[in-house]
Amino acid sequence: MKGFILSFRSEFYKTRKTMAFWSAVLLPLLLCALLFVGFYGTNNDKLVHEPGVMLLLQFAGAILAVMGSLILPMLIVFIAYSVNSIEHKADTWKTLFSLPISKLSVFGAKYFYAFFLVFICLLLFVLFTLGFGNLLSVVKPALRFNEYHIEDVLAKVYLKLFLSSLGILSIQFLLSLLFRDFLKPMGIGFVATITGVILAGNNWKYAFWFPYSHPLLAIQALENSAHEKPGPGGMPQISVEIFSREIFISLAFALVVFIAGYFIVLKKSVK
Repeated sequence: MKGFILSFRSEFYKTRKTMAFWSAVLLPLLLCALLFVGFYGTNNDKLVHEPGVMLLLQFAGAILAVMGSLILPMLIVFIAYSVNSIEHKADTWKTLFSLPISKLSVFGAKYFYAFFLVFICLLLFVLFTLGFGNLLSVVKPALRFNEYHIEDVLAKVYLKLFLSSLGILSIQFLLSLLFRDFLKPMGIGFVATITGVILAGNNWKYAFWFPYSHPLLAIQALENSAHEKPGPGGMPQISVEIFSREIFISLAFALVVFIAGYFIVLKKSVK
């Protein structure tokens, strides 16, 4: 455990000034800030007469739509490669695996650091979505964002989105270990992401077996639930089923690829 903590801390110090770290922090801030400006600057009278719940759903839904379809998978591709690119560029893999720390600790720390960056990114999306939404109700009182609270729902949605991304993270992490250059894992990730969006977008019945479809499937399941059970006054009553079919498959992919990746890298590292 001590070796794992030392390796994890080392990953933080090596990457704290890189784009991998700052993209996880700045992406949520920039997207939520841009949406804030868009809502603040709009002169759409329809928004002014919308109840708070609908405004919040539109605000949060605009971010979730792009996150689930394209941005999150591509962010994972970038983070997974960036965590391992330092060792590739400096050619320090042999040095890293020769340290008096178990190879599992080194491999696990790198993986869970990438895991940590994705988690932090999605956590910040929750905080910034709520923060900018409530700020809108202060600077533009006509937009009644403060009339409704979706903290619990939003946290569950992003937790589901996070879990749905773990299969992609494991695959891209392994690819970034196996290939030194950026183009191969990036190219594979990009093609797989577009394929996943097409499969999920066209409602292919076996899309849940393809990990790169999981984020979009998670968002689609949320949209469907919002229309199924209208609450009092016809307002959407949102139910979030976190552990749905695609989540279990995502977790299974993550576990299997993580174990396979460890043995592949272990064998490669002793050559």
